[in-house]
Amino acid sequence: MKAIDLFCGAGGLTQGLRQAGWGVVAGLDVDASVAETYERNNPGARFIHADLRKVADDDIRALARHISSSELLLAGCAPCQPFSKQRGARSLRGRKDATLLNEFARLVVALRPGVVLMENVPGIASVPGFSSFRRFLKTLQDCGYACEHGILNARDFGVPQHRRRYTLLATRGSLAGLPSPDVSTSVEATVRDAIADYPPLSAGEAHAYIPNHCAAGLSEQNLERMRATPVNGGSRRNWPEHLQLHCHQAMRYGFSDTYGRMWWDRVAPTLTSRCNSFSNGRFGHPEQDRAISLREAATLQTFPEDYEFFAPKNKIAQWIGNAVPVLFAKALGEEAMRISP
Repeated sequence: MKAIDLFCGAGGLTQGLRQAGWGVVAGLDVDASVAETYERNNPGARFIHADLRKVADDDIRALARHISSSELLLAGCAPCQPFSKQRGARSLRGRKDATLLNEFARLVVALRPGVVLMENVPGIASVPGFSSFRRFLKTLQDCGYACEHGILNARDFGVPQHRRRYTLLATRGSLAGLPSPDVSTSVEATVRDAIADYPPLSAGEAHAYIPNHCAAGLSEQNLERMRATPVNGGSRRNWPEHLQLHCHQAMRYGFSDTYGRMWWDRVAPTLTSRCNSFSNGRFGHPEQDRAISLREAATLQTFPEDYEFFAPKNKIAQWIGNAVPVLFAKALGEEAMRISP
């Protein structure tokens, strides 16, 4: 059973599919800088630098020329920013990445894979009218696919993170389904389970031998704010007046997750492309005076500990925050294997 990952990024989905037993033959992405990270961590999967809007049908057929269509999984987790709840419907206008789902549908028609997997933010299904998602769904149904889709939370599949995602699995067989939450354990994975054993760091420090275990630096004022944020879930609401930002003083009780710490014994909040930044969410370490390190962020996304990222820090944070959590991807891959025709 083989798979092609159309928006592979740093390889979270690819890694999960491989753990589920799929042989990923290729990952495509418009970001050429991700090539080393993707290929070094996913041996056997070829990285292809490509803009999907410029990939011809024959080019994608060539990738799958030795694979029976019934044994092929075509996966696509298109960039989710156009459909994020932080953006209104007007933000879709003029955004080229809002049309990538149409390109995904085009390649489904060209390849007719046995199974199709799509993952995105929940907002993708709530765009009014005959949206990209509804056109995508109609294309699959017109091609004879049975489809199952809905919102899943990665925390239900062993990921120590609250991360709601809209997921679709479609098959040319008679059976479609979504994975059921893992009920083998009643204990939810937490931030403590994931990152408590990493050696401590100071803000701006990198560990000598643990790859990517490095923390972003903090200005003197933000370090003072960090120290004023109570451990284990504290937020900016606890700061003295002189540390408050002017933009927050008029709305003291809004957006309290910015400049916040994670809780040890809860799941992490949804990681974003700025997940290593204290000022961009509840990404402060539960007790150390710094934001979580890139390694800790990757672990909260359930990347293996030996999965190394090669790029400047902010680029790596973007890749990690945008990735499909590996254990969630594995659950999707196992279900895709089960329903494959």
